[in-house]
Formats: sequence, C-alpha cells, structure tokens
Amino acid sequence: MKRILSLSFVVASIAFVSCNSAPKADEAKTEDQQEVSAAEGASYKVDTTQKVQFIGTKPVGQHQGTFNIKEGEFFVKNDAIVTGGKLVFDINSLQVTDADTSGAYKLKGHLLSPDFFDGAANGTATFEITSVEPYTPDSTNKIVLDGATNTVKGNLTLKGVTKNVTFPAAIAVTPTTVTARANFNVNRTDWGLVYGNDQSLGDKFIRPEVNISFSITANK
Repeated sequence: MKRILSLSFVVASIAFVSCNSAPKADEAKTEDQQEVSAAEGASYKVDTTQKVQFIGTKPVGQHQGTFNIKEGEFFVKNDAIVTGGKLVFDINSLQVTDADTSGAYKLKGHLLSPDFFDGAANGTATFEITSVEPYTPDSTNKIVLDGATNTVKGNLTLKGVTKNVTFPAAIAVTPTTVTARANFNVNRTDWGLVYGNDQSLGDKFIRPEVNISFSITANK
C-alpha cells in the first residue's frame, strides 16, 4: 500500500510540474546578431495601443505580463510583401496580469530590477526585422503556429544584448493594413537574464524558457 501511495504521489508531482512548464509553442532559434538590410516599400505604422504578452514559469506556478509597444513600423513592397520593420517596447510599461493579483506589485518591482529587465538602465527593448520569407513546412517541427505564412528573423535587443531570433508568424497584408501574429518560446538566458536559473533551487527555480505572443496591426 505504501508503495502504491508513493508511486501515486510521484505521478501526481510530475503531472503538476508539467502543468507549469513553458506553454506549448514554437521554439525560437537564437543566433548572433545579423545585419539589417534597408527595407523597401510603403510605411505602415504600428498601432501603439497594442501589447506584447509574456509568460514565465516555475515548478509551482506561472506569471503572466505585458509590455506596451512604444513605436513600430513595417515596410511593404507592392502592397503584398513585408520587407522589413522595427518595434520598440517600453520596458517600464510592464504590467503583471496574473489572475491572482495579490503579489503583482512586488513582482513588477522585481522584474524591473537588475535581477531581470533593469528598467532604470534599459528602458526600451527593440526588435528589428532582418528577413521575412515564405513559411516552408518542415516535418521535423513539432509545433508550428496555426496559419503560419512566413518565417521571420530579426535582431532582438534586450538589456543591452542583441541576438537574432527566428520564428514562424502569420502575416496578412492589404493595401491599408498589415497584421502579424506569433507565439513562441525563447531562452531568457541568451540575453543575460539568468536570475533563478538553477534547478537546485527547487520550487524557487525559474525556467529559462519564456513564452512570447502578440497580435499586431499596422496601418498605412
């Protein structure tokens, strides 16, 4: 009986931990910074009332939050092809959106401290597109964004560190608007955000994978 109870506890523990792992999403490929080519075409300005969402996880739960888009622009050639663009995020606009709001104020302060984003020294983050290509299905990919149309590559600068990231996106272009949607996981330690990244911390361990998602509209 004790053995059965012990086994049940282990199974339940594994199930609990797995429930709080990073959300299932495409894994962004991270490389060194790449050169940004001059964008061609008409300018579409990003609606800055929109936000980018993030989710961080640990064995005993998860935290969700948002950043405001400070400014942004896409360039479109022949009313059809996105050739480039740039987004600027306001780090100090960070909001914690957990269902349980009791610790939101304290968590926001910690996330904006030097342990994480260091908002005082690094008030903005940027993403600058280096290429947009048609999405090509790959049988080795375990997860692909529903409705993916393109593979986007761009330089993400966060806390003074720049890395090039690649992820699938669903992009739609009309003569007057561009919409872009994505949902992917990145490894925060690639940008030097290493706080809590030690499994020996047990329940205080913070997983390196962070989920990023957005749905953005830009207008000509």
